[in-house]
Formats: sequence, C-alpha cells, structure tokens
Amino acid sequence: MNDITAGMKAPDFILKDFQGREVKLSDYLGKKNVVLVLLRGFG
Repeated sequence: MNDITAGMKAPDFILKDFQGREVKLSDYLGKKNVVLVLLRGFG
C-alpha cells in the first residue's frame, strides 16, 4: 500500500452520483474543491 499525505494529487476515478450519472474526478481539476463522501451500506 502506498503512503498518502495531505496535498497529494488523487488518482483519477469515476463514480456514479445519486441520479446514476457518471462523475469523473478529473472533470473538476482546477475548477472546484471536491469532497468525497462514501456511505457504507447505502444503495
């Protein structure tokens, strides 16, 4: 496992939002702050 430290660039990934639309992390690069919330057992 790699060490993760504050300020490191996150790897690009794609997840689905609550409406089922795909959201790619790189689409927000330099545009907005991104907060990722993972809900265990949801869905």
